[in-house]
Amino acid sequence: MPYVAAIDQGTTSSRCILFDHGGRPVAAHQLEHAQITPRPGWVEHDADEIVERVRTCVRVAMREAGISARDLVAVGISDQRETTVVWDRRTGRPVHNAIVWQDTRTAEACTRLAGDDAVDAAGAVVKGIDRFRDRTGLPITTYSSALKLAWILDEAGHRAAAECGDLLFGTIDSWLAWNLTGGAAGPGGGIHVTDVTNASRTLLMDLMTLEWDPGLLDEMRIPARMLPAIRGSSEVYGVGTGDLAGVPISGILGDQQAALFGQTCFDAGEVKCTYGTGCFMLMHTGERPVRSNHGLITTVAARLGGPGVPATYALEGSVAVAGSLIGWLRDNLGIIGDASEIEPLARSVPDSGDVVFVPAFSGLFAPHWRSDARGVIVGLTRFATRAHIARAALESTAYQVYDLGVAMTADLGGELPDELRVDGGMIGNDLLMQFQADILDRPIVAPRIAETSALGAAYAAGLAVGFWGGPDELRAMGSESRRWEPSMDDATRATGIARWHKGLERTLGWVD
Repeated sequence: MPYVAAIDQGTTSSRCILFDHGGRPVAAHQLEHAQITPRPGWVEHDADEIVERVRTCVRVAMREAGISARDLVAVGISDQRETTVVWDRRTGRPVHNAIVWQDTRTAEACTRLAGDDAVDAAGAVVKGIDRFRDRTGLPITTYSSALKLAWILDEAGHRAAAECGDLLFGTIDSWLAWNLTGGAAGPGGGIHVTDVTNASRTLLMDLMTLEWDPGLLDEMRIPARMLPAIRGSSEVYGVGTGDLAGVPISGILGDQQAALFGQTCFDAGEVKCTYGTGCFMLMHTGERPVRSNHGLITTVAARLGGPGVPATYALEGSVAVAGSLIGWLRDNLGIIGDASEIEPLARSVPDSGDVVFVPAFSGLFAPHWRSDARGVIVGLTRFATRAHIARAALESTAYQVYDLGVAMTADLGGELPDELRVDGGMIGNDLLMQFQADILDRPIVAPRIAETSALGAAYAAGLAVGFWGGPDELRAMGSESRRWEPSMDDATRATGIARWHKGLERTLGWVD
């Protein structure tokens, strides 16, 4: 039986899942990698460690399934998007640790680039942070890849080598594709590509042309010869080597777009929210980009093919800290010994006891975009216990998603759909999902396969080689595994939301 392999490279771990023609996982392996935090606000990964962990995951998953490369029809890649890698094209070695999407070291550079507010041709005031939003769909923040790349060139001292053409840049998808197709040891070198979804998160791609924007490259002093070729999300880019010898690498999607695809949200108006290290709500908007006036990102959802095939777009709200907060409670505070302990601890109290936890560890992302914010725990009294803090930590994710939903409805002039599709590791927390349904006042629906980023990457890769016939076939394979119905009264909901926003205000202006 033929299979599709999905490589899902996330912020804290890498996994490989093998899917059969029914979209069922038949084998999987997952490994964590180190989180390197050399200074407050700095987050790095060892890119060599990531690619080695990915290779191991592929090898073990194939061994568990009892298959070889001959049994694979395609490989898809889902990745952590804005995380930035620069490597030497001759040696294949990274010149610096990968700078992770959560990293805030470029805050001052963002302020300089944003400058002052300006007036556009129509006479409207354009805030400095939004000066590139029409072209890229993005505000100028520490989130995007461009200024991370500029930091590696200038602050880490690699600009001369980049100008000479010795260095390559890529987000994690590019780094993996290059290595899996031979890297520096390959006959012609590995393939140096990215897809439209990952490129749309760099602050360097024009949303309409789907090409690198020369003006933006000049503005941020990025040598064009470093950049990967921008391709579709579902097409054959090259063939694998080693354990994947001869297997087409034929699908690439940023992890949240992959989850949207894996949830079979193919039509305008469909929404999903992924609960992982961070939290990400995406609404499909069809073949037209919707410009946000309420702090959301306009991004590419996918392009199923090469040039000439229209792209589809999405509105996205991004929360930096969700599942990673549970790890912080375990590793930094010692409130729990294992992540599985968080739900029973939080359930031991009926509510958060007026404690509000806003985990703005890397500033506030959508819809606020405040890099001067930092995390706070407020509302503490002698009554508060570690259980109340644990419960407030879980509730913080639900409240952040609520704020994304409010911004999304404001941009679209309507309500969210009648139900929200959810996925990711945190949906195994029944208390959180019920609280989310209560705060949003609508049902929450989980799919049969929770790891939809991997499934979406598999779908994209399989479509490119004809393993699946099209979107209708993929929709028919989906099914619901769990549903949470709202049960909170309006007064309790309103009180909790108001208290959350009071806590949110306390985070602002902490960093000068």
